[in-house]
This record gives sequence, structure tokens and C-alpha cells, in this order.
Amino acid sequence: MAKLWFKFQRYFRRKPVRFFTFLVLYLTAGSLVFLHSGFVGQPAVSQSQASPAGGGPAQGNELPFVGDLHLARGFREGEASSIARRHGPSFKGKDANERAKLGDYGGAWSRALKGRVLREKEEERAHREPRALLIFTEFRGRNTSPRTRARLTASLVEFLFPLFGEKNPTSKSSNDIQRFPWCCPRDWSLDLPDSGTASHLLSPVCSRAFAKYIGCYLDDTQRRALRGVSFFDYKKMTVFRCQDNCAERGYLYAGLEFGAECYCGHKIQAANVSAAQCDMECKGERGSVCGGANRLSVYRLQLAQESARRYGSAVFRGCFHRPENLSLALPVTAAMPNMSVDKCVDLCTEKEYPLAALAGTACHCGFPTTRFPLHDREEEQLCARKCSAEELESCGTPRHFVVYQTQVQDNRCMDRRFLPAKSKQLIALASFPGAGNTWARHLIELATGFYTGSYYFDGSLYNKGFKGERDHWRSGRTICIKTHESGRKEIEAFDAAILLIRNPYKALMAEFNRKYGGHIGFAAHAHWKGKEWPEFVRNYAPWWATHTLDWLKFGKKVLVVHFEDLKQDLFVQLGRMVRLLGVAVREDRLLCVESQKDGNFKRSGLRKLEYDPYTADMRRSISAYIKTVDAALRGRNLTGVPDDYYPR
Repeated sequence: MAKLWFKFQRYFRRKPVRFFTFLVLYLTAGSLVFLHSGFVGQPAVSQSQASPAGGGPAQGNELPFVGDLHLARGFREGEASSIARRHGPSFKGKDANERAKLGDYGGAWSRALKGRVLREKEEERAHREPRALLIFTEFRGRNTSPRTRARLTASLVEFLFPLFGEKNPTSKSSNDIQRFPWCCPRDWSLDLPDSGTASHLLSPVCSRAFAKYIGCYLDDTQRRALRGVSFFDYKKMTVFRCQDNCAERGYLYAGLEFGAECYCGHKIQAANVSAAQCDMECKGERGSVCGGANRLSVYRLQLAQESARRYGSAVFRGCFHRPENLSLALPVTAAMPNMSVDKCVDLCTEKEYPLAALAGTACHCGFPTTRFPLHDREEEQLCARKCSAEELESCGTPRHFVVYQTQVQDNRCMDRRFLPAKSKQLIALASFPGAGNTWARHLIELATGFYTGSYYFDGSLYNKGFKGERDHWRSGRTICIKTHESGRKEIEAFDAAILLIRNPYKALMAEFNRKYGGHIGFAAHAHWKGKEWPEFVRNYAPWWATHTLDWLKFGKKVLVVHFEDLKQDLFVQLGRMVRLLGVAVREDRLLCVESQKDGNFKRSGLRKLEYDPYTADMRRSISAYIKTVDAALRGRNLTGVPDDYYPR
């Protein structure tokens, strides 16, 4: 063999051209084989695979029949378990064809098409955006007349609308808006401008029922009328997106300007002007007004949860009774005759405390502790004394404090490490994808001080601080192991489990966003409107039910936690989870977790869908799956699914 190798080597040294020719042919052949495997792969699960009813009889003990699909062992083995495997590494024994079927984009050919489409879009945008930016700069840079503003706005719309799929933008009149019900989505109200305002760009405003249009206001780049959070979208801004963004962050007002800018705030610090001066259409919603040049269209928001309110960067926590031992509960105190929220929050931020408590003319700073846990909120009327330096805000009284959470990080629960000794039992943190598993891992790590592991490996999670992600799930160095598996063999590998269950309507949408947009991204509008969403629901909705049923049937020592209960009562539910993990519950640490609960993987909410993606058929099927899971939980003397799971 050695002689043959030396002859081969000597031959190609004498004839290098033949050597390189041979090398090129070898690489070409390999490339052709690779491309061929990409063409052969299918981008989606076939119809026969998706419906077990069309195949042979299910094996094993069948679960109840629901709708058009069997929640049976046959389905779980043929469909659900294979989908679950997509989270795992590719070296688990799957053949190439199966991996191509379950990939996000269906092989090399689909990726090539996707890249081509994206390049074409980028080329079109590259030709249009410089001109659009020039027009917009000219618009903002001049004190133009109404006629010039209309001309520039029309030019800007002409250039920008093709970027969001519109070819012939036209402005609808008030009569058109009232004549066609589709102009405003369901549960929206129609705000008509005053009859005296004449402008071909001025039209009725569609807005959510929780917001009331209060008028057009001056705005100045040096001193903003609304001084909270702001964001811009020069292509797809709508009234709803701005209102939703501000309401989610707890602001009382939302304002739109230049058709594309959104500002939030707790009070309006500018003068009201004529409604005719707010004359620019929203970039993403023809027929709706989004302010004007240095003019804000302002809405008053009716917040669903008072606890969500913010003041600038500070989060409103509520009204609370004065703690018994004030000096121990809130160690820093300062007298402030001209009290305002700004002054107290700034003081506590400077002193590096996460809580700012306003008590009339005194400001207190501290941490949430067992002496001041922020669990027993009082009626806000008890704290309704106005600030001496701020008319629109309450500053509390000597007996009832208004409490805000500052931007200072509470470091009492930020230390994390691996287990000092190998764990004797494997505890699963099991959930259907999109049910909040990553968020629950974040809470568990803060509450226990130990890293969590995973049945899979996700580099983005590792880079965000989940250091147990790289450990093998059987290493025994992590406090629990994330898993989406639902097969009997996989479930019986664990000694105990925390089963996290979430409303399937929200879990499916969250997983769809993750699949097509990443952990904190969003699926594109084309994905929701295309074939991807119906196919996704058809394949994943039954899996939501079989996942829970399998863990209830085969799991050992299963603790069921509902995602909605964890959000509403984090202190109690997280305490249950920590006790199952065998770690002593420290109340101060749990209180610290409450103030750091969001983590790095919370979607911003700026791109929430403005319509319900579920069809009537989808809702019927999902409702049947919910009833099956609810019956299984109650059959084991557990709490059934929360009421808000039921019909939408």
C-alpha cells in the first residue's frame, strides 16, 4: 500500500497540471452532490404525514378523537415527536431527507430562492430610499406652505408606498371611510376631524377603543411635548402601533408626528393648535392622520393595568402603606419641599437603589425586602395628593407612599454558578415551544443562583448568559433541563419535571414568531398571510395537546405551572418551582427576581398583529384540544386550564 501511495505521489509531482485538474473535478462532483440533496428536500411536511387519520391505525393506547385529527400515539410518533426533534442536534440518527423536511426553509434550493427575493427587494429599496430621504429632509427642513407640503408629501408617499406593497396610493375621504367598514378593524373607533378642517390629506382616524383622540399639539425638537419613550418607522407606522407601544409601557399619552414618529408621555407639555395643522397621513395606514410638521396627533390611553405605568424610565409599582420600621425598610431619606417624581427617582438612582418611594415632601430609597415586599397594594386614592412641583402626578402622603422602580439593577440575585456537586436526579423544565420556557429558565436561575441546562444547544441563548446551554443535558451540573420532547422514552429519562403550560393561541403565535424571526423578532407579514401560518397551525396545534397529555401520563413527579399564573403571581408560583428543585426558598431573592423578571428575551410589542390570524376552523380545533387537556388535568385532581384559554 505504501509503494502504491509513493507511485501516486511521484506521478502527480511530475505532472502538476493533471493533479490540479483531478482536484477541480473532485470538488465539482462534491458540489453537484450537495446541490442535488438540496433540490430533493421538501420544505414542508406532507399532507399524509400531517393527518394521522389518513394513514394506518394508531398504535398503542389511543387518546380521544378531537376534530379532524387524532390525538393518538400514531400522531405523536409520526408527527409530533419528529417535529420536537428539530430542536435537537442533527447527529441523533435522522437521515438527510427527514432533516430537510423539518428545516426552517426546506433545503438549499429554498434558501437560494429566499436570498434572490431579498436581493431584489434590497435593490428596489436602494433605488427608492435615497430619493425618499431627500424629499423627507426637504419637507422637515423648511417652513413650507400647505401647497408645498402637500406636493412634497405626495412625492414621498409615491416613493415609499411601493416599499410596502402598495402601487397606487389614494387618499380616502370621510365619506369613503364611513361607507366601507373595512377601513377600521373590529373593536376600533372612528374619530372624524372637525368639519371646518379642509385638506385633501386630512381624513378620519381609526383608533383602538382604549384610546381617545384629544387634539393636535405643538412639538419642538428642543423641548418635546411628550418626553417619554419614542420610536420611528418611516415605512409602516400606524396609529395602533404607536398607541400599543405607549400603552404597553404604561404611558398615559401617545402622539404621532411627521406620519412616522411616535412619542409617549405622562403629560403634554405644549400648547393645543388647530386640528388642520395635523395633516400628514400615517406611512403604514392610508386614511389615518399621524400628526404633521412639528405637530403631534395626541391620544389619551386607557390603560388595562395601572401597574404598567411608567414615568420616563421609572416603572410605577403602586400605592403602599408606610412600613413599620421605615429606617430599616428604606434606609435613605431626603426632605424635598418642592417634590416631583423626577427629583425622587433621580435621587434614588444616584444613590444606586432600585426603589423610590414618594411620601408627600419626603423621598425614601431602598430595596424590596420582607419589611417592604410591595405585595399589598392600597387604593390609589390614598396616595392621590398632588406633587407641589408637578400638578399632574401624585406624590403620596406621610402614611401612604407612591413607589417607582428605578433603572438601578438589583444585584442581590444576579450571581449564578454551576452546581458544586453532580446532581443525583434529572429534573425537566418541559413545555411546548413558545410557552415561555426561556423566560422560566431566567427566573429559575435568578431565584436559585444556579445555571439551567438544555436538551438542545442554542448559541444565541448561550451568548445571552445561559452558560448551562453548552453542557450535556446529563452532565448533572445544572439545576434543571429545558426540553420540548414528548415521547415516552424521553420523558421517562427524567426523575421529575416542571410542566409549563400556556394558552395555545398565544404559544402558537410566539413559536411562529421565533421560527421566522428569532427569539425576540417577529415573523414577516407575508408569513402570516401566506401558506406558512395555516400549515404551522395544522401541524403544531395537535402537538400542543399531545405534549401535555404525554407528560401527565408518563412523567414522574410532575409539577404543573400555568404560564399565566406565573405572570400574575410570580412570587408564589416561582416559590413552588424552587421547592421542587430542592433549593431553599429565600424571600429576599424572590423579591429581587420580581424586579428583574423580564430578562433579555421579551419581545418589544412594537409589531403586534393588528388582526386575528386564527380562522373559525382553527379556533374550533384548538378549542377541542383545550377541552381535552382541561379534562386530563382535572382527572388528576389538578387545576384546569385558566378561563382565558376559552373561546376567542
